[in-house]
Amino acid sequence: MKRRISAVLPAAIIALAGLASVCVTEVTSAPGPAKPAKKEAAIVSFTISSPNFTHEGEIPSKHTCEGPNTSPALAWKNVPVGTKSLALIVDDPDAPDPKAPKMTWVHWVLYNLPPGAHGLAEGIATKDLPAATLEGTSDYKRGAWGGPCPPIGRHRYFFKLYALDALLPDLESPNKVRLLKAMEGHILARAELIGTYEKKGG
Repeated sequence: MKRRISAVLPAAIIALAGLASVCVTEVTSAPGPAKPAKKEAAIVSFTISSPNFTHEGEIPSKHTCEGPNTSPALAWKNVPVGTKSLALIVDDPDAPDPKAPKMTWVHWVLYNLPPGAHGLAEGIATKDLPAATLEGTSDYKRGAWGGPCPPIGRHRYFFKLYALDALLPDLESPNKVRLLKAMEGHILARAELIGTYEKKGG
């Protein structure tokens, strides 16, 4: 009888060890942590760029008050699934002086851009904007692009593109604050491009 027990025990121990090994493998290979990483990667891939200047590079003077003051070309990609419209806000948080900023100056406000649009042509006119696109009001008190015209120092200009899960109603030329309020609860993702500019003339 003792011999039978001693023969069975090693086999039982081996079986239990094997079961423990399977349990550990299942826990360590659980897919839970991988899901947020995939979601984050999808958001990060939504980008906006310009062929006229690099991210954090200098905006050419032709897009400013020292030139023809035409809007730069913009391109974006990887618009999130479920996007019903896009909104674009361009502003300068360094006004009037980067060393002592007191306000954010708004240069361009667009909304209800169709998700199928892949960008905006350089110097685009209101009549040439993608179908259904509506203009807001900049701090120049107009809807069209108003380029950099910093009174002193080198300023940063943020081109912020928002992917929304809704088509917004006609807000009747909203300013930045009103547009952001209307977008609350509808933002799926945001892409950002930064350009800089310092006046060449006096």
